[in-house]
Amino acid sequence: MQKPVNIITQHDLLDLLLQHYQADIGKDFTAYRHHCFRVLNLAFWHSDHSEQSLEKIALACAFHDLAIWVCHNFDYIDPSVALAQQYLQQQGLSDWSADISLLISEHHKVTACGDNKLAEAFRKADWTDVSLGLLNFGLDRALLRTLYQTFPTAGFHWRLVQLSAAHFVKHPLKPLPMFKW
Repeated sequence: MQKPVNIITQHDLLDLLLQHYQADIGKDFTAYRHHCFRVLNLAFWHSDHSEQSLEKIALACAFHDLAIWVCHNFDYIDPSVALAQQYLQQQGLSDWSADISLLISEHHKVTACGDNKLAEAFRKADWTDVSLGLLNFGLDRALLRTLYQTFPTAGFHWRLVQLSAAHFVKHPLKPLPMFKW
């Protein structure tokens, strides 16, 4: 018998931030929101489960891919970091700047993030979601199925394919600029 799964289905800060950018995200809003909540849960499951980690994960989730829509840029890591930094400064959370920047800047890193456990949890979470659970880093497949039932993909992965293809046509020598080794 599988133990009950605690899935975070709402987070006030994450929802507030996403709602602020809803017009920018447009028709992709539900897809991006669901992606953010899947990553939030996955990263939290890989984290130390502290309230502070959850808040940092939520902030990083909101901003990690946001520049795709806000800045209309598929080379979105640095602009997404800049959006997060602006928010942190406005909210008096500058002491979180280094952590949030690292979570966002390293979330597409192919190899491990070294000693930063929260950045590594976030990296694993995003890779798990983008791979539709093929890369699961030891998480139970039944748990992942429950997460995807709670937050369906809503076309998110197909949208990534479309954005990747459009970027490739314009930049064939740098087709996936967000990846790091």
